[in-house]
Amino acid sequence: MDIALLIARYGYLAVLAGTLLEGETVLLLAGYAAHRGYLDLTLVMGVGWLGAVLGDQVFFWLGRHHARRLLDTRPALNAEISRALGWIEGHPDLAILTMRFLWGLRTALPVALGMGRVSWWKFFWLNALSAAVWVALITGAGWSFGALIARHAPAWHRYEHWGMAAVVALASLAYGWRRWRARTSRLTQEPHR
Repeated sequence: MDIALLIARYGYLAVLAGTLLEGETVLLLAGYAAHRGYLDLTLVMGVGWLGAVLGDQVFFWLGRHHARRLLDTRPALNAEISRALGWIEGHPDLAILTMRFLWGLRTALPVALGMGRVSWWKFFWLNALSAAVWVALITGAGWSFGALIARHAPAWHRYEHWGMAAVVALASLAYGWRRWRARTSRLTQEPHR
């Protein structure tokens, strides 16, 4: 099957799935694909915004209703949550607006905010605003990269599918590596019974 057809068929689903968690790589690639005409830029941004908002709302809800169980089953998250709680005590609005730009706290901050006194309604609106800025910046960077490549390396389009596949593979490997390291770190920290 042709890569262009795969992107057209599953690109929006990939954007939604990717932005439910973190999504920079997916949004960069989707912005590039939109520049190339494989995806619609407005739709990419809308789907990306929806995934980003829904993902953070779920983490906020988990923090509000299931924090203790979540922290008991994921001890490595405890340190991140403690860091996040310390930071958001005096600046909850700023924490919500900047959380998706802070590496290492992206999952912890919505959970910590859910554990705190921030109202669901306030979190939703500030989160929606933050997601709109984030999606526009990241997708715009992918679009701009596509424009830059088209201008300065027009022959690249013959190899772009391989480049996009390489980016996905590298991002998947990096994600897997992080998960494996977190898991092995958790296992070495757990007391032996």
